[in-house]
Amino acid sequence: MLYRTAGQYKTSYRADQALFPVRQDAVLLGIILLFVWVIFPLTASEFTFQTLLIPILIYSLAALGLNILTGYAGQLSLGTAAFMGVGAYACYKMITLMPWMNPIVAILLSGFFSAGVGVMFGIPSLRIKGFYLAIATLAAQFFLVWLFEKWAWLYNYNASGAIQVPNLDIFGLYVSGPQADSIVQYYVVLFIVCLLTWLCINLTRGTLGRTWKATRDMDIAAELIGINLMRSKLTAFAISSYVVGVAGALFVFMWRGAAEPNLFDIPLSFRILFIAIIGGLGSIMGNYLGAILIVGLPVVLNLLPETLGIPISSSMVEHLNIMIVGSLIVFFLIVEPHGLAQLWRLLREKLILWPFPY
Repeated sequence: MLYRTAGQYKTSYRADQALFPVRQDAVLLGIILLFVWVIFPLTASEFTFQTLLIPILIYSLAALGLNILTGYAGQLSLGTAAFMGVGAYACYKMITLMPWMNPIVAILLSGFFSAGVGVMFGIPSLRIKGFYLAIATLAAQFFLVWLFEKWAWLYNYNASGAIQVPNLDIFGLYVSGPQADSIVQYYVVLFIVCLLTWLCINLTRGTLGRTWKATRDMDIAAELIGINLMRSKLTAFAISSYVVGVAGALFVFMWRGAAEPNLFDIPLSFRILFIAIIGGLGSIMGNYLGAILIVGLPVVLNLLPETLGIPISSSMVEHLNIMIVGSLIVFFLIVEPHGLAQLWRLLREKLILWPFPY
């Protein structure tokens, strides 16, 4: 009964192509936004901000960037973490060279540096695809991490080789650094994530999104009907790398507080890829569902045995986390390749038709 669509008539093409053709979807989104903007900040503890809310948003944004490239444009990439590192180091250099710059503006601008690097490494996609393109992006992963370690200018010749986030404020309110409050950082991350999600939704629903999907499904047929494959692939790399670069800047400035080059190594790329696969490739909502599962699972595994009084070591918890995530990936690849987002779509269709079986 919650998804009854009786009386919801569509009398124009615009109404039929609306973002929320069913009124209940808009209501559900409004409830979710109420929770993330009002209820969670008022009730969450410091532990919840640092272990769940902020990392879920950042990982969701990074998976969204990867999903644009892999899920919508069909271009495989294993270098997501390296492009996050480009955004983080670019933001750090802008802040240190121009201390007067607004930190939110610096975070948003850092994505353009990542986009430029992404386009440079995306040029091989014009000639290769599939497994070979994945290897090319993997080469970018190793090269960029090596560059972060060897180019001392990037970390201001710090003896430790790491970047340390300074205290940055907006109108006297610290938003990053040791003196920043978690709730302030949460709101900054939430604002940027909502902004970029809104932009990505509009891009994937428009002409550019249809071009990416045509390139993904059959690039030869797409070229035959007049689609410029070079423009399609390079714009996918640029926009994907921009979103991932912004996520990298948020990752360091709004959550970790410091970073070394090995922070952006291959395990982080695989973690983001797992989020995209489990959530559902080619889906905006799936990135959030996958991030909730991947980020929340270790927290649940740490707290549940203690709550139930079961003695278990931290190393065993880590092994269980790896095994469960691996099993989920295999499960979704076999049973439901479209991930958690597809499960939600099926449930929604059932709710619309319920109690009728057809």
